[in-house]
Amino acid sequence: MSRPATADAALAAAIRAEAGTIVASLHRLVGDFDVAEEAVQDAVVEALRHWRTAGIPDNPGAWLQVAARRNALDRLRRRERHEKALARLRERPPEQVPDDGPDERLPLLFGCCHPALAVEARIALTLRAVVGLTTAQIARAFLVSEATMAQRIVRAKRKIVAARIPLDLPPPDRRAERLDDVLTVTYLMFNEAYVSTAGASGDDRDLGDDALWLAGLVATALPDEPEALGLLALLTLQHARQPARFDASGALVLLEHQDRSRWDRSAIAGADRLLERAAAYHRPGRFQLQAAIAACHASAATWAETDWLQILVLYDMLLGHDPSPVTRLNRGVALGKVFGAAGALEYVDRLADDLDGYHLFHATRAALLRELGRTAEAGTADARALSLTRNPAEQLLLRARLSG
Repeated sequence: MSRPATADAALAAAIRAEAGTIVASLHRLVGDFDVAEEAVQDAVVEALRHWRTAGIPDNPGAWLQVAARRNALDRLRRRERHEKALARLRERPPEQVPDDGPDERLPLLFGCCHPALAVEARIALTLRAVVGLTTAQIARAFLVSEATMAQRIVRAKRKIVAARIPLDLPPPDRRAERLDDVLTVTYLMFNEAYVSTAGASGDDRDLGDDALWLAGLVATALPDEPEALGLLALLTLQHARQPARFDASGALVLLEHQDRSRWDRSAIAGADRLLERAAAYHRPGRFQLQAAIAACHASAATWAETDWLQILVLYDMLLGHDPSPVTRLNRGVALGKVFGAAGALEYVDRLADDLDGYHLFHATRAALLRELGRTAEAGTADARALSLTRNPAEQLLLRARLSG
């Protein structure tokens, strides 16, 4: 049922009456007009979403004021983190992990990953408390509902209080047992930055720089752990391709169409050295293998020269460490490049029960269907992917496919 025009008009009038005044007062408070304006705009979006269902509050100005102040504070905190991260990243080449001690988040990062908490709960809590992702963003990363994720986070908080779990950096001999969770959190943090599900742009470079910095901190805290080096190598490789990932309009540029001359070759070389250091320990793991796959892409001079057979072998090895449906989906892409789209589509279709709510499952199916000449079915799959993604750059790409 459509919403009556009069109700929308009343909603818009309530917001117009308050927004300008709040921008001015918030500007006086924080001393930065851009922060004030953007914080109020975010509050307006929240109001539109909330008031349409709950109704206009008795004091809409106060509601917007509180929301805008909270948004401004979040922006200022993230700016401070971003400036610190950039300053530190400029101090050393990417293959050098930081050696000047942990920052204030590292104890909290390891503390939230305490083994007394359930695995999924502690990772979710860490993403919320340490990284600052929203419950909705975390839920999308885990392919579960927002309500389910909220319950996990609440349970984890209660467990910390009830068990009196200290949120501090464990002694060196106890850090390795929490390593996989800590690396997973940092990886998911970078993934959210790489293809952002919040905001108006396709990525969140502040968050991405922060994740890269945290990966370096973890590698410093655990210098003999090859998986920590593997994650740092993986994020460095992904970050090196950043300049070529979007076109002038903000649309996502797929790997096969990227201008490889814009990739940061110095960073790629640094990541290769990190991988060599990790390999010397002879203890392969999922982050080292993912980094090796990314290195295969980075070393290819052109898309046509990509060593897909090597990538497929690496995915087969990765399945031994991470047999998740998403890993199997990515293997399906490599399978198609080596053995053809028909067999790959059959393989990918077997993941439907696990990945029907994941937009990249449908986008992958669309690419395979299009390669097989089944254009109508490909369009249906792309439309399904479009309905599931929250990323604006991916939406632009999918709309272009559908209109073409």
